[in-house]
Amino acid sequence: MSTKKAGVLFQDTPEQKKKLEEIIAAHKDQAGALMPVLQQAQEVYGYLPMEVQAAIAEGLDIPLEEVYGVVTFYAQFSLYPKGQYKISVCLGTACYVKGSGDIYDRLQQKLGIKGGECTPDGKFSLDACRCIGACGLAPVMTINDEVYGKLLPDDIDDILAKYGA
Repeated sequence: MSTKKAGVLFQDTPEQKKKLEEIIAAHKDQAGALMPVLQQAQEVYGYLPMEVQAAIAEGLDIPLEEVYGVVTFYAQFSLYPKGQYKISVCLGTACYVKGSGDIYDRLQQKLGIKGGECTPDGKFSLDACRCIGACGLAPVMTINDEVYGKLLPDDIDDILAKYGA
């Protein structure tokens, strides 16, 4: 299967498809199977594109709307792949009042993606979070496990350059 959405072409491998079928088969007749199937499917694919959601809906014999509703309700699930470098900008109150919205906007502009998306080369993904517990460093963002605090929009270019952007 393959489709293009938000600059990302979905292409599964025979191994991934087989693993998804095994996951569905293992949970098919269990009550409450949807959450564990979605969690395991996301481990296989790294995200839950519509093609995977459709296969899960069909395999568990539940409406696609129900699958999509669960995927979009819970923050643990992603509709888009994550990049090699996962950027998360805190938009919690302390960070927001100190300018994290401007940081987030600059990242979207610089990377050419919206929040929740991944760059076409798979290098960067961008998300917002509500608090990372570093309010004293506001505004804060993380790139994978690296924390960057007391940011200004002008800091973004130099930080991204360290990651090859």
